[in-house]
Amino acid sequence: MPDKRFALLLMLPAALFLAVFVAWPLVKLVADSFYDIAPLAGTRTFVGFGNYVQVLTSPDFGGAALRTAGYTAIVVTCEFVLGLATALLFHALGRRSRVLRTVFLYPLMIAPVVAGLLWRFLLVDNFGLVNELLVRLGILSTPADIGWLSDPDIVLFSVALPDIWLTTSFMALVLFAGLQNVPGELLEAARLDGAGPVQQLFRIILPLLRPVIAVALIVRGIDAVRAFDIIAIQTNGGPQQSSETLSLLIYRTMVRFGDPGTASAMGTIYLLAMLAVAFAAVLTIWRPGKEQA
Repeated sequence: MPDKRFALLLMLPAALFLAVFVAWPLVKLVADSFYDIAPLAGTRTFVGFGNYVQVLTSPDFGGAALRTAGYTAIVVTCEFVLGLATALLFHALGRRSRVLRTVFLYPLMIAPVVAGLLWRFLLVDNFGLVNELLVRLGILSTPADIGWLSDPDIVLFSVALPDIWLTTSFMALVLFAGLQNVPGELLEAARLDGAGPVQQLFRIILPLLRPVIAVALIVRGIDAVRAFDIIAIQTNGGPQQSSETLSLLIYRTMVRFGDPGTASAMGTIYLLAMLAVAFAAVLTIWRPGKEQA
C-alpha cells in the first residue's frame, strides 16, 4: 500500500500538468464549439450543433481539409521514401556512417519558422536562388517563369519542401533504429537462398519494421497535418487560399474573424479526424493482432 501511494505521488506532477495543459483546453474546446461567442460583446449564446452544421457545409472548410490531406500525403510519402533509403544506406555503411548520420540530423535543429523563411527566399519568383540557378542552367528563360509560391497549381508542393527537408532526418533516424533489430542471420539466410535486395526489402525488412513504420508515420502524419508556422511564413495561405490548410483556416476564423465558436467546432472535427486516421493507421500498418498471432 505505501508503494502504491508513493507511485501515485510521483505521478501527481505529470497528472497535474496534463490536466491543466491538455485535458482542460480540450474540454474548453469542445464546450465552446456549442456556443456562438462574441468576444468583444462578452456574450455566449448556446446554438447546439449549429456551428458544426455551418462548418461541415462550408466550402472553405472542405477545401482546407482537402489541401491538408494533400499536404500531409506529399510530406509523409516523400519523407518515408527518402528516410527509408537513407536508413538503408546508413545500415549498409555500418559504423562508417557515424559522421554522416550526425550531419544528416542538423536540419532537425532548425526552427520551422527559420526554415520556412529560408525556403521562401530560395523559391521566391523574381530573385530566388532556385529560379536563378535554373536560368543559368538554361532550363528557364527568366526567373519569373515558375512561380513556386505564387502559382496555385504547385504552391502546395512548394510549401511542403521545407517540411520534407526538415524532418526527413527524423524518419531516417527512426527507421534506422528499427533496422538495428532486424536479425542479420535472417538476411544472410535470404541471400543464401537467392533473394535479391528488393526481395529482402519487401519480404523481410518491411514486414519486420511494421510497428516502427506505424509509429513513424503516425507521429509525422499528425505533425504534418497540424503544420502552421512553416506555411504561414511562406505564403500565409495564399495565393487565393490555395495553400490554406485547416490550421491556417482555424487561425483565420479565430483571430481575424473573431469567431471562437466556429473555430472550436473546426478544431473538434479536426481532432476527431486525426484520431480516426491514427487509429486506422495502427490497424492497417501495425496490425498488432496479426503480429501476436
